[in-house]
Amino acid sequence: MRYLDPKADLTFKRVFGEHPDLVMSFLNALLPLNEGEEITDIEYLSPEIVPDHPLRKNSIVDVRCKDRKGRLFIVEMQMIWSPEYQQRVLFNASKAYVRQLGKKEEYKLLQPVYSLNLINEIFEPELDGYYHYYKMVHVEHTEKVIDGLHLIFIELPKFASRAYQAKRMQVLWLRYLTEISEETREVPQELLENPEVKKAVTALEESAFTDAQLLGYDDFWDVIRTEITRVNSAERKGMKKGIEKGIEKGIEKGIEKGIEKGREEEKRTIARNLKQIGATTEMISNATGLSAEEIAEL
Repeated sequence: MRYLDPKADLTFKRVFGEHPDLVMSFLNALLPLNEGEEITDIEYLSPEIVPDHPLRKNSIVDVRCKDRKGRLFIVEMQMIWSPEYQQRVLFNASKAYVRQLGKKEEYKLLQPVYSLNLINEIFEPELDGYYHYYKMVHVEHTEKVIDGLHLIFIELPKFASRAYQAKRMQVLWLRYLTEISEETREVPQELLENPEVKKAVTALEESAFTDAQLLGYDDFWDVIRTEITRVNSAERKGMKKGIEKGIEKGIEKGIEKGIEKGREEEKRTIARNLKQIGATTEMISNATGLSAEEIAEL
């Protein structure tokens, strides 16, 4: 049996954008929900977030849905990281939060927005954990929270290289994303023992897709590889330019330091000569700029 990678655009949307039971299980496992806050129903919404201003570009997310309570959930699989991505996530979540109310409705009707972002790159190398949760908290008293926006970023490569110590369903879903690919010939038994994850694995079978879809799948990976090459090339050029600039700046600084040192030595030579012919300290100081203490040490 040949499987497709669940992180690709085609497969991710097929699994989590067409099966409410699977996306509910996924969200309940990965979102920071307290006991009693579990999602029990899902209604899919359009993945297109239309901006208020006509000149701004629409944002297309992988999955957008809400539950009976009105809570909104945005799910995205991001293959390539960029610093701007966080701002895009914040913008989309804020837009979804604001648009809940009509002009005459009350603020108390607003429901939280959860944005879950799976990142296939490491973007926080100085941090050990793979799970990053952002919300609005009091700086000094972090137990004080303004509920509204919940932004979650998961670094998949970090999970793949660590011991599996998270919640069981969270572990199974992250293993599903990180261990299944075109190279998979035998799915780990732990994944197949769970009915929801097994259903998600079955949805990845190559035979479930048309030739046209498989062609689009291959094109997706070609685009990703091209973009990664472009980004890496730009980074290498930036590093080379930075090194060259640093060397150039270092040489300039060294020359300036040498000139300055030469000038100081010249002043001392002049001061010694004046001192030998009997010039007063005041005269030497006026001629060279040296202090009386510096002249006395000559």
